[in-house]
Amino acid sequence: MIKKILICDDDEGILDITGLLLESYGYQVTLEPDSSLLIPRIRSEKPDLLIIDIWMPILMGDEIVRILKKDEETAGIPVIMFSASRESKRIASEVGADDYIAKPFNIEDLTNKIRALE
Repeated sequence: MIKKILICDDDEGILDITGLLLESYGYQVTLEPDSSLLIPRIRSEKPDLLIIDIWMPILMGDEIVRILKKDEETAGIPVIMFSASRESKRIASEVGADDYIAKPFNIEDLTNKIRALE
């Protein structure tokens, strides 16, 4: 069962509102705006799910997911990627993300995708 969710997005407005909404559904949410800090954070926090933006400065979401899926310790963490780009669904699929949601998204659609991964 998914309880701990780590969300990474460089847009702090999206990060904050998504976090608040998911907390209202009973999830324990951790927010990370800096993608360069994400991999060590995942190792220490051990989330049940990662929600990550694809297009970010420093370290792109697809690069992070590739790293996580190749590492035995983190390969089993489900990942939902999100973005407003047209190419993003293909990119998410190519790097091994478990699901994808386009921005802007409806919180009900996101929670349905989370429940489908439980």
